[in-house]
Amino acid sequence: MKKKLFIPLILFLMVAITFLVQLNRNAQWEDIKALESALVGKPVPEKILAELFENKSYGKELFQQGTPLLLNVWATWCPTCYAEHQYLNKLSQQGIAIIGLNYKDDSQKAIKWLKDLGNPYQVVLKDEKGSFGLDLGVYGAPETFIIDGNGVIHYRLAGDVSEKVWMETLKPLYDKLSEKK
Repeated sequence: MKKKLFIPLILFLMVAITFLVQLNRNAQWEDIKALESALVGKPVPEKILAELFENKSYGKELFQQGTPLLLNVWATWCPTCYAEHQYLNKLSQQGIAIIGLNYKDDSQKAIKWLKDLGNPYQVVLKDEKGSFGLDLGVYGAPETFIIDGNGVIHYRLAGDVSEKVWMETLKPLYDKLSEKK
């Protein structure tokens, strides 16, 4: 009778151990901020987008500058975007090319944000309805893409660009792409 009482306990422990092993395996092999993207290795989707300040239009040539760049998806409603903005200003001052994509946002709020906090972007594109973000597979803001000089996406980061993320993840790839030009 006592042996029958241990069967549920043994089954529970086996399930719990299996769960923990799988959880540990996933933690070892996955970078939580690196999202799979169907666009890695492919060109930036073609779309004509308006610039935030001047309403000038840009197409795919914007992403084919001959040198790598970051495409940073941001919005004024995004608290994490606010947190990363100071570091993006620092990267811009170091000569890192960054294009901003103002995502599902009010243009006047975005202009005020950049005037108040500084503008790290070479060009700021507006995506008020989120259609270009949808083409990129954006889940939300912030997200950052590393794009080579030919307009091909090499990496997608969901979350903020901080000094740690830049130094450990993005900079090595950015530098490698810079060497290829």
